[in-house]
Amino acid sequence: MTDRTVRYQLNESEIPTNWYNLVADLPEPPAPPLHPGTHEPIGPEMLAPLFPMALIEQEVSAERWIEIPEAVRDVYRQWRVTPLHRARRLERHLDTPAKIYYKYEGVSPAGSHKPNTAVAQAYYNKVEGTRRLVTETGAGQWGSSLAFSGALFGLEVDVYMVRVSFEQKPYRKALMEAYGARCVASPSEETEAGRAILAKDPDSRGSLGIAISEAVEMAMQRDDTRYALGSVLNHVLLHQTVIGLEAQKQLEMAGDYPDIVLGCTGGGSNFAGIAFPFLGDQLRGGRRVEIRACEPAACPSLTRGRFAYDFGDTAGMTPLVKMHTLGAHFMPPGFHAGGLRYHGMAPLVSHIRELGLIDAYAFNQLDCFEAGVTFGRTEGILPAPEATHVVKGAIDAALECKQSGEAKTILFNLCGHGHFDMQAYTDYFAGKLTDQIYDEQDLQKSLAALPQVG
Repeated sequence: MTDRTVRYQLNESEIPTNWYNLVADLPEPPAPPLHPGTHEPIGPEMLAPLFPMALIEQEVSAERWIEIPEAVRDVYRQWRVTPLHRARRLERHLDTPAKIYYKYEGVSPAGSHKPNTAVAQAYYNKVEGTRRLVTETGAGQWGSSLAFSGALFGLEVDVYMVRVSFEQKPYRKALMEAYGARCVASPSEETEAGRAILAKDPDSRGSLGIAISEAVEMAMQRDDTRYALGSVLNHVLLHQTVIGLEAQKQLEMAGDYPDIVLGCTGGGSNFAGIAFPFLGDQLRGGRRVEIRACEPAACPSLTRGRFAYDFGDTAGMTPLVKMHTLGAHFMPPGFHAGGLRYHGMAPLVSHIRELGLIDAYAFNQLDCFEAGVTFGRTEGILPAPEATHVVKGAIDAALECKQSGEAKTILFNLCGHGHFDMQAYTDYFAGKLTDQIYDEQDLQKSLAALPQVG
């Protein structure tokens, strides 16, 4: 067997014309979001101050296919269709009979999968007259992507970046500013939510839940401003399905089909992007696939969280959504995969987990960095810290095949490169990284504070 990496590439004319909506094929619908006060299902009017109506309609849609506007596809053409690679060098290194494919989203301008939804959200906001977008970001991939998209569509962008990542990843902040966005460390003194957190803990590392609270608060203050979210909600997951739809066509070129599909999970968007189209085929009578979600052991919402209604933010400003959650007040340790430091999981991903349609695995930080370095030394691409989790999951799956002798086909989404995360790798090589462990008592306290919903 040659160890040459094989790339399967489509041309821009084969960019999907529609996003795929998994809700249309589910055996039972997910639970509706609830009003935080009345606990009754919410209507579009509650979301209207935050999102343009087109995105609200996508959020509640049960249509299988949602047309991608041509203006969005025009921007996608800058980097899509993204390549699908056969990782032969990694296969040889692992001495596995498995075939390993990865869909590489790091070729986007921002270096990750996030522009797939950032471009769409910026477009719909521009059409409906929005002048400014406000958002949160963890490691900075989402903030960079929205900053890039805002520049294309002439929108102001304010980004509240989780403080620990703001300090760990200064080049992400620089990239956002290069695109014209304003980047603020969260918690900040700019909002009531931020000031309340700092009053209790002046040295707060921040969290995505806190940053969401700040961004939502700021978005509610001006009529020309809307909020943009980089993961979790249905419309965000919908936009990411271009990844899996392209991968299906590329695997046809390879004459192959996956037995195992993997994605890393923080809020759920890149996982949904690669997995939902394959799961949809299965639900419509197609071939069964084993789908694995790979999350950090330090913030294990799918493996340790409770499936319950909870707030999407720390201050309790959002509607209640039913999801796997560690509790809105859970404060994850300051590990380097900042994009995965979220207390909850996308309601749609949580729902299919409850239906038994996917499995979840949690990995420690050092094992993930070891996997990322192995991938870099065999395939030449150094993954973002978030993406090392799925690399670890794929390597484990390949080693399972080695042990069993089964020649399975493995597909995973390499959601971004680590070029802005080199300090993390520097710390790893210097032996400064440790496996971050959350406090079990803090977790139980956070879970005990979940909203009581009948």
